[in-house]
Amino acid sequence: MSDTQINAAPQDLIHDPKGGMPRLLEIMRRLRDPETGCPWDVAQDFATIAPYTIEEAYEVADAIEREAWGELKGELGDLLFQSVFHAQMASERGLFSFDEVADTMSDKMVARHPHVFGDESNAKSPEQQVSDWEAIKAEERAARAEKGVLDGVALGLPALLRAVKLQKRAARVGFDWPSTDEVIDKIVEEAQELREARDPAHVEEEFGDLLFVMANLARHLGIDPEAALRGTNAKFTRRFEAIEAGLAERGKRPEDSTLEEMDALWDAAKAQEKAEKS
Repeated sequence: MSDTQINAAPQDLIHDPKGGMPRLLEIMRRLRDPETGCPWDVAQDFATIAPYTIEEAYEVADAIEREAWGELKGELGDLLFQSVFHAQMASERGLFSFDEVADTMSDKMVARHPHVFGDESNAKSPEQQVSDWEAIKAEERAARAEKGVLDGVALGLPALLRAVKLQKRAARVGFDWPSTDEVIDKIVEEAQELREARDPAHVEEEFGDLLFVMANLARHLGIDPEAALRGTNAKFTRRFEAIEAGLAERGKRPEDSTLEEMDALWDAAKAQEKAEKS
């Protein structure tokens, strides 16, 4: 932080295009001012802001997935603002400040990287570093009195991501299939149980079981299921837009077309993508 930023009046800081982090913190403080702030911002709490935090994290991931580097700066700023928002609400309650958030993360990174910031050698393989990282995190969980293997896996995580994290924890103590073959066999079993389910509650349960095993297969294959599904969503979007474009050339819309017409355009778009990759 520069001397100019330290000595700047709040109003000057707010309008300083080079104000950096102090400017953002002051803007957040002003937005939450009970008397002069924004009524919407003042009315929010941790629970109401949490969904926006998750959404912004996904928008960062989306920009990276699309390699939209021009958008990434803005998306990272949106995500940073979520941290600032939560920290401001915590500060108002006397819980902690933004600086304490930053210090906590700094302490954690230093503690988890003794091979960089301590006396340990950094001549380790990535696999050994991951093993060391997990051992350090296990010590941290023990210090927080988390005794169960699955303790501490956040409930608010996206369901697929939480499924993978739960499975990783269980695998650490040996509760895991030895290979992908057993996982695939289980997928076949769960698919059959879904086929045989009748009432809506049972169908939902079996569908959840199938998704859970699919997440386990992704873990065994070293695939991020969220990233894989984002990729498939993007592929579906491209191909369906090709269907719409093809129909538009004929003066038609999807709702005016047959499934056979749309299938043919889908196959054409798929073939075009394969030709472009070859």
